[in-house]
Amino acid sequence: MRRHLTGWPARLAPHLLFLIPELLIAAGPFVISSVARAGDRARFRMPDFFYGGQALIEGVMMRGRTTVAMSVRPPSGEIHTYSEPLPNALARGRWIKIPFARGVFVLYETLVLGTRMLMRSAAIAAEGEDIEIGRGTMIVSMIVSIGFAILIFFVAPLALSGLVHRSGGDLGANVAEGAIRLVIFVGYISLIGTFGEIRRVFAYHGAEHKAISAHEAQRPLTPDEVDRFSTAHTRCGTTFILIVVVISIVFFGFIPRSGVPLPLLILSRIALIPVIAAVAYELVRFGASHYGNSVVRAVYAPGLWLQALTTRPPDHSMLEVSIASLQSCLASDAGAAADAPRAADAGDGANAAAASGDAAAHPDHA
Repeated sequence: MRRHLTGWPARLAPHLLFLIPELLIAAGPFVISSVARAGDRARFRMPDFFYGGQALIEGVMMRGRTTVAMSVRPPSGEIHTYSEPLPNALARGRWIKIPFARGVFVLYETLVLGTRMLMRSAAIAAEGEDIEIGRGTMIVSMIVSIGFAILIFFVAPLALSGLVHRSGGDLGANVAEGAIRLVIFVGYISLIGTFGEIRRVFAYHGAEHKAISAHEAQRPLTPDEVDRFSTAHTRCGTTFILIVVVISIVFFGFIPRSGVPLPLLILSRIALIPVIAAVAYELVRFGASHYGNSVVRAVYAPGLWLQALTTRPPDHSMLEVSIASLQSCLASDAGAAADAPRAADAGDGANAAAASGDAAAHPDHA
């Protein structure tokens, strides 16, 4: 039985203000799990399902078709692996089939699940055992971090661009706002990458990318083999955030600024966040499923370059953790696939029995 924790794990303290941006940056391909086009699958040996992951504190979380798995290495040295079924809404929900709406929904579910797993990993890394994080603790953590993210990535660029508005008009101010947001984003990830604790998270981020790339290339999941692959990945959350920053320039460009009070401008930015996230989700999803196209690869190249700041080369112990998490998902999915035909057969048998019973009870229907 897991112990219940009502406060913050001490090791989570350096991450509290950075929680939401860090989750998205280190989410690797977790946010975007899509299906490749049949032509690209055949030509580029792409899988029919893209596994995703997220770096944790001394660990890695992986998402499969049916389960989410987390592997963490506590101070004792052995790898602890935990898995649980995906929330029904993520695994089978109708929302994930609706373009644009699914982006907002999946992003929300990913942040909730990612926050819980990050806090659990912090507790395991510190305590050496799985600890249940209190709901209130998780909610407060998310509120503080979301507020901080909105402040530095939306309010600050808007306020600073007001200096340009006096001479450059609405267009100049909106372009300046986007440029300032991009500079803040790059500076932000450069800054947090200097923190020892987050450097290790970024190294696990690289390990997660390597393991998924090895699996997608159909290579053996061994540390030596996995280490041959790049720490950059097409579906990384870093790319997602970069796209959000870029397309926000377009969206905010349609909002007039002259004579509009600053509080209303701030509210307009916050209100458009779900819309921008939904569009960014679809663009990254499109890029992942059409990555065989040379034009798509060129467009997404800056996202890969930026990952040099959000990943670090992992050591073999980190690769072992990432592999353990991915193998847990693969095993669960294989088991679910094997059970599916038996469940279908059982359902057919039950339907046949019901039909037989109905015919016996109502001979005139036979």
